[in-house]
Amino acid sequence: MTASSPDDDIVSLDAIALSQAIQTREISCVEVLNAYLAHIDRINPAVNAIVAMQDRAVLHTLATERDTQLSQGESLGPLHGFPQAPKDILPVAGMVTTKGSPIYANEITRVDAVVFERMRKAGAIFIGRTNSPEFGLGGHTYNPVYGTTRNAFEQSRSAGGSSGGAAVSVALRMLPCADGSDMMGSLRTPAAFNNVFGFRTTPGCVPYAPSDDVFFQQFSVAGPIARNIPDLGLLLSVQAGFDARAPLSRKSDKPADFANALDRDMRGTRIGWLGDMNGHLPMEAGLMDTYASALHHFETAGCSIETARIDFDLDRLWNAWLDLRSLTFSGTNAPLYRDAAKRKLLKPEAVWEIERGLKLSGEDVSRAIRDRAAWYQAINALFDNFDYLLLPSAQVFPFDAELDWPHAIAGREMDTYHRWMEAVVPATMASLPALSAPAGFGPAGLPAGLQIIGPTQGDLGVLQLGLAYDRASGFSSARSPLLG
Repeated sequence: MTASSPDDDIVSLDAIALSQAIQTREISCVEVLNAYLAHIDRINPAVNAIVAMQDRAVLHTLATERDTQLSQGESLGPLHGFPQAPKDILPVAGMVTTKGSPIYANEITRVDAVVFERMRKAGAIFIGRTNSPEFGLGGHTYNPVYGTTRNAFEQSRSAGGSSGGAAVSVALRMLPCADGSDMMGSLRTPAAFNNVFGFRTTPGCVPYAPSDDVFFQQFSVAGPIARNIPDLGLLLSVQAGFDARAPLSRKSDKPADFANALDRDMRGTRIGWLGDMNGHLPMEAGLMDTYASALHHFETAGCSIETARIDFDLDRLWNAWLDLRSLTFSGTNAPLYRDAAKRKLLKPEAVWEIERGLKLSGEDVSRAIRDRAAWYQAINALFDNFDYLLLPSAQVFPFDAELDWPHAIAGREMDTYHRWMEAVVPATMASLPALSAPAGFGPAGLPAGLQIIGPTQGDLGVLQLGLAYDRASGFSSARSPLLG
């Protein structure tokens, strides 16, 4: 290792190497905790990625307990002694869960979401939360509770969202890996903006519970963020797997495969490049050239790439998405809107989603569901000719952090607060696994990302292709200037 201090040596370890060093007692859990806390103290003030830090005396007690367990031959799992900071959207027992909203600024939750329960049981130590936009709405991480999270590579720029705090924390080695969630690119956009990997898993791969809508929750998923694919697979192996409290979770997955079966010869793999979807998606200048350069690395890995086209009205897809998203959000949050005092605390985008959702008729919802089904059949048909599809992860480079959201791309006005993120909708609406992988840097030195989209429930294959691509491209090895 070439870092300048023992603390730097520890935080420079990838998650796989860190886990091995802890398990073999090469380094202690107390040493790991101290190294990460010192690094966070140095780096986090510049980016505001980790919030609600926990009492350090309590954290040291937990780390000491982890060391005692190892001395007695007991390991809780691959995350034993790992500092982690659950995203501030889903509940964590004994920690504040604000969802970025002043309505919940003092909300101490009593239960763990299943994904956090699993991470805790695997030995993770929860040191704080990672920042998220209010209710996770929008692809830019800012809120009135904790403020704005800034990009890992250029602090004047957006970190993306809604898992912006998680992506920045991983990129800047304040966490070895991190959890996130994704409805409309919330794992993928921040991964692209910060040169890390973010994986939108197939719904059901990672249990999404507890929740009052476990039978309807088909859009939001939990998943991992990491600096490389083996680290991503390590965390996913803990997160994934059936849970009876989440009836749509899957029994067919073998979670250990995400950590142990990533190496695969991808030669002969057929890839379809969807690009800007025949001009439908406006792109910031320089992005398409950046993507074009990245595509060559799939060919280096032995894959073939052809242009892919889908014969489908993409405005029809977008309108169906708008209705189903508003329906989902309003169904959960309408009580806040109906309370006059709480309504005043909602950001305009939340009010807009709720009001749209409340106006929808049964016929509107039924039509959106049918349009979604038609979209699935259209994109699924592409897998007759291709093994995987590629799409941009974002239509812009990281933008000014002082903006609320990009209001225009390449001269085209955005008609909603999230239209600039339309590139992430195709995978979400088809319930397909989608990995955002680093795609290099644009003319101004800002990161970009590509979505690797797999067929239905093809999560493992997506990671296998992502690993082959990463080895060929080397983009993920780029370090932020903040790290020196």
